[in-house]
Amino acid sequence: MFREVPVLPVVVPLAVVVLLGLLWHLRRRALLTVPRAAVAVALCVYAAGVVANTVFPVYLDKPHEAVWQLYLDPFAPYEVADALMNVAVFVPVGVLVPLVLPRAPWWAAAAAAAGFSLLIELSQFLTGNLLGGGHLADVHDLFFNVVGGLLGLALLTALTTVPALDRLVERFRWR
Repeated sequence: MFREVPVLPVVVPLAVVVLLGLLWHLRRRALLTVPRAAVAVALCVYAAGVVANTVFPVYLDKPHEAVWQLYLDPFAPYEVADALMNVAVFVPVGVLVPLVLPRAPWWAAAAAAAGFSLLIELSQFLTGNLLGGGHLADVHDLFFNVVGGLLGLALLTALTTVPALDRLVERFRWR
């Protein structure tokens, strides 16, 4: 049995610090309302959950393999279930980014999804090869995460074409 870095004592304090920073940011700009605070909470819970499930476990004494585990071939076989899960997990990015950055163009959601996904893949690469992490970095994950972010943006955009839903969504936007 390998000893591992505990997830909750690492992820929860980081999420709380980020949440406090976001609430301070909203308050400082006189934007702090319950709906906007709910977006901040959702963003922190979402990010903490993704990090907890994609970067951890990190083992303290797992033997390291001599081969660097990094999958960069976009034409290599990839499981459909993995693709669908990566898309689904990143749909919230496409919903949350336009709420937090309300005047951002469509590509900001794609860039946020790509940046967040790249950070995860780099974390997986580093923990998997240097610290005995339990995940592998894969270019397919990056691609399907961006697709998920764009799908989330498309869903939010479609919902806001309904006037009543658009008014509701406006209460959550950080402007």
